[in-house]
Amino acid sequence: MKLKSNGLTTKIRLKKNKFNIVFTDTFDFELQKPSPASKFMPEWYKKLESYISGEKKPTGEGRTSSTIKRCMPVFDAITSGYILTTPVDIYISQKDGVPWYEWASVDAITFHPVTQAPEHPDRNGLPAYPKFMNNWSIRTPKGYSCLFVQPFHRDSPFTILPGIVDTDTYTTPVNFPFVLNDPKFEGLIPGGTPMAQVIPIKRDKWKMVIGTEKDKLQSSQTNVTLRKHFFDAYKKLWWQKKEYK
Repeated sequence: MKLKSNGLTTKIRLKKNKFNIVFTDTFDFELQKPSPASKFMPEWYKKLESYISGEKKPTGEGRTSSTIKRCMPVFDAITSGYILTTPVDIYISQKDGVPWYEWASVDAITFHPVTQAPEHPDRNGLPAYPKFMNNWSIRTPKGYSCLFVQPFHRDSPFTILPGIVDTDTYTTPVNFPFVLNDPKFEGLIPGGTPMAQVIPIKRDKWKMVIGTEKDKLQSSQTNVTLRKHFFDAYKKLWWQKKEYK
């Protein structure tokens, strides 16, 4: 929120309510617990310099030297919600041109027949959709659902098919159909590999409208303000901190 006074713009932090998201282990043995996504920062992101050549200065061509590490939308995507991980080691080999899955102890994977989604763009030509079995049930406050997506901006041999579940009423563990990014992949997916990113979302009723000239002017004014700064304009003037613990 911003207030204007004497031509100045002041950013006001609004106090936000805190809600509990409850993860319950439905298995009877020790497993890695879900964690805030901020605890699973990708290695490439952690190693990346915030500025090109490590120097916070313009490029010499009137442009910022910031890298993607200074991009708050990317930061928010990486750190939003919680991460569920694969419960055990899963080894994938190839038999007759088809992936063959093996795993230790618990039933880690089941399969959906491809006839359930024969034209899905991520099918990869394989005869079935493998599905990660998840032992964690999730409960959110009334009016909140969970968006389940492939963990953002992370290298992975697989991609889960995204979905939304009303976890305020449905508290059975949600499982995750997935596809191999390379259908010829062979190798180990270690237990503890980020499997799904869980982002609580509030259900609201929305109606689409087309912006007016006033909205267009506001957008232009925002863009003018943005272009006055070399560094961190969005973070300083518009970004709102998100919190997941």
